Amino acid sequence: MRNIDTGTPGRRVATLALLTALSMIFSYVEALIPLPIPFPGIKLGLANLVTVTGFYLLPPGDVFCVSVLRILLGSLLFGNALKLSFSLAGGLLSFFVMLLVKKTGLFSVYGLSMSGGYAHNIGQIAAAVLTVNTPGLFYYLPYLLISGVLTGFLIGFIASRLLPVLEKIRF
Repeated sequence: MRNIDTGTPGRRVATLALLTALSMIFSYVEALIPLPIPFPGIKLGLANLVTVTGFYLLPPGDVFCVSVLRILLGSLLFGNALKLSFSLAGGLLSFFVMLLVKKTGLFSVYGLSMSGGYAHNIGQIAAAVLTVNTPGLFYYLPYLLISGVLTGFLIGFIASRLLPVLEKIRF
């Protein structure tokens, strides 16, 4: 898979801004979709579709910029300081785990996405435990890990169908 040719610095900024806006739209739409799940905090992770496909289309630094900007702007617009700390912890751990998984070349887009979902939930729980000083929150981790793998699989499935289409588009 080839990287998107962002060419000039202006085109690069425009591409990253567009992808950041797209991931924020996915986050907003996801907030409007109630999941019939009895566990709070479980989401589909639609914004991660931009991150996962980004690992196949962009240099890692650009994927990092889009991920961090989405978290910062999303927390600023739709959340609060606690959401920011939890999202940042999960997002950063997820990014670096997916970066390692991608660099090994041993996993498909499914494995990349599932590892990101798994790591994101570990990062969020760790941040929550440190923030509220309640180690009992780790009891919630198995539910989050299962959901991270399942939603990671779903995002991986969508990304696997989307990447061949994006490959045909001339950017």
